[in-house]
Amino acid sequence: MSLGFNCPVCAAELEAEKYEEDEFTANRRVSVRVAASAVLLAVALLLERNYASSLAHIPQLLYTWIARFFSSFLTFLPSTDVLWEPLPVSFLLVVSTVLSGYNIAFIGVRELAKSRRVTVNLLVMVAIVGAFAIGSMEEGATVAILFNLVEMLEKYAEGHVKGSIRKLVASFPSTATVLRGDKQVVVHAHSVSVGELVLVKPGERIPLDGVVVEGETSVNQSPITGESIPVPKTVGDEVYAGIINNEGSIKVRVTKPANETFYSKMLSIVRENEKRRAPTEKFIDRFARLYTPAVILVAVMIALIPPLLGRPLIPWVYRGLMLLVISCPCALVISTPVTMLSSIMAAARKGILVKGGIHIESLSKSITFTFDKTGTLTKGTIKVLKVIPLRREVEDNEILKAAASLEALSNHPIAKAVVEKALQDGVELGRVEDFKSMPGVGVSGKVDGKPYVVGRRILFPEEHNVPKLNTETSIFVGSNGVILGAILLGDELREDARYCVEELRRRKVKTVIISGDSNEAVNVVARSLNVDEYYAELLPHEKVGVVKNLSSMGGVAMVGDGVNDAPSLAAADVGIAMGGIGSGVAIEAASITLMKDRLSEIPYLLDLSRKTMLTVKQNISLSIAVKLALVALAALGLVSLWSVILVGDVGLSLLVTLNALAAPRKIKNSTHMARRLNEFSRFEEISA
Repeated sequence: MSLGFNCPVCAAELEAEKYEEDEFTANRRVSVRVAASAVLLAVALLLERNYASSLAHIPQLLYTWIARFFSSFLTFLPSTDVLWEPLPVSFLLVVSTVLSGYNIAFIGVRELAKSRRVTVNLLVMVAIVGAFAIGSMEEGATVAILFNLVEMLEKYAEGHVKGSIRKLVASFPSTATVLRGDKQVVVHAHSVSVGELVLVKPGERIPLDGVVVEGETSVNQSPITGESIPVPKTVGDEVYAGIINNEGSIKVRVTKPANETFYSKMLSIVRENEKRRAPTEKFIDRFARLYTPAVILVAVMIALIPPLLGRPLIPWVYRGLMLLVISCPCALVISTPVTMLSSIMAAARKGILVKGGIHIESLSKSITFTFDKTGTLTKGTIKVLKVIPLRREVEDNEILKAAASLEALSNHPIAKAVVEKALQDGVELGRVEDFKSMPGVGVSGKVDGKPYVVGRRILFPEEHNVPKLNTETSIFVGSNGVILGAILLGDELREDARYCVEELRRRKVKTVIISGDSNEAVNVVARSLNVDEYYAELLPHEKVGVVKNLSSMGGVAMVGDGVNDAPSLAAADVGIAMGGIGSGVAIEAASITLMKDRLSEIPYLLDLSRKTMLTVKQNISLSIAVKLALVALAALGLVSLWSVILVGDVGLSLLVTLNALAAPRKIKNSTHMARRLNEFSRFEEISA
């Protein structure tokens, strides 16, 4: 881990402090130098006007020497109208250039000597020296100043992302109030051991992951999920480091050390994003490695070949210097990483963790979204959907009362769902006698003196005219061998499941369910959501086979709960894990984790990825087009040295940076999405 720390938060904390200090110092120095250089350049240009008609120009020693050197083997006369700047002007231009250009030269020469690598700094240094050599001193000074502005632009783009990480680090509490004996001891969070009790007062951030053992409160989980709506917490509930305690004081028993908290894992992922590069980024690096030498070669040829054929030396050297400046691929190189990082941080602010630009690019190419059913499209809990009387003389409440009274003595998940429904509807439970449990079949007994049987269809062999119930699970309630009614149960759909599926279909994306549940259960959910395909009764390795088969036809994104779906998440082109809080498997197996546990974020995420890649293509196309246009204009002598760097570096870098930072803001806002979600948020019963 960085800086020798095992804890991501500590390392990030120190790195953030060091980065802020270094960045502030460096930026201040560069700003002062550039400002001073610009003032000196402006003064020099004003003075130059006063010397315009003067003959007090310094001797053109360097130019004369160059002319003599070439005239020894070439038959051409050097131009005699090239005048160097007056002495005061020359002095100001030299000082201006040294102030803003010495660091450029130092870095360029150091990299050449150390790694035998031709860098952008070296090319700019050669262009500046060349400009002075041919008498274009003011243009050399301008190039030095403008190149520093390009560097500052790149630092700004990097700082924009670093700032988001610093905010993330700042929200993590560094100390904890530990209860040791009768004392409250304030210590560093890393000094707290698993099992110790931590006191968290109203308004404080919870320092470590743990379980509430005393007190009740509500918490603001926005540092982790991005959602600021208060969430109630009481004894037995899990809480996570970094979230804010809103109301009452609570005591929390620590379950994880500081370097293993959910917050630490999240921060590690965000910091790791900077190191993961998308294929497009790698392509740009390869392109830049070819583009720069190629333009340098063209620059050398333009500077040397025409004079060798008898053309004037100075104009062609000047054009060659312009091509050297154009060969700097600054805007091209920063166009992709800035866009990727900007989108990753935009997603993080919405509670979506993306493990690198490569997954943004892969998601943008996905044409199929596969979903696990239980815990992903559904809430993963059994719920009573409907109570159906099958005899005219019997009412809903009688059926529910009989079933709930008997099921109250059972621990089966279905039993709990039935009892919960009765309590919600205000149905009073009856007195139970002669209770009998029949594992795998049902229960029986007397309720208020009347015999009842509750369970599967096979408990009523003499009933032949029972309608087929189109649901995942159903139990029957009968008395004296006669079925009185049925209770339909099923896994409740997530409120935003329909919205998610429809929005994906509107974006021309195929939707598929792959599940290990029974064919009947999956069919019900598939029809309710109107997905394109579904696969049921699959083992984990069979899910992987389905994902790989779909992937052979185009990009596939897999959405799962991140536990039993880990193999499928890993096999897909993009794995998206639901339920990020508390699910370490989700974070490890998936490419993307939805911290808010909301399917409604998936259409936004797809839009973000597509917009990101569109912006990347725009920036790359614009960078290459402008550079090639400048190459042509420079070769024809139609542009000046300072205008080349102003347009091709400063202007272009500024344009691609602003376009990259604005890309996430161009996605449809959440108000529109919320309005669409409301149309689907009403829970519909899954029934015949």
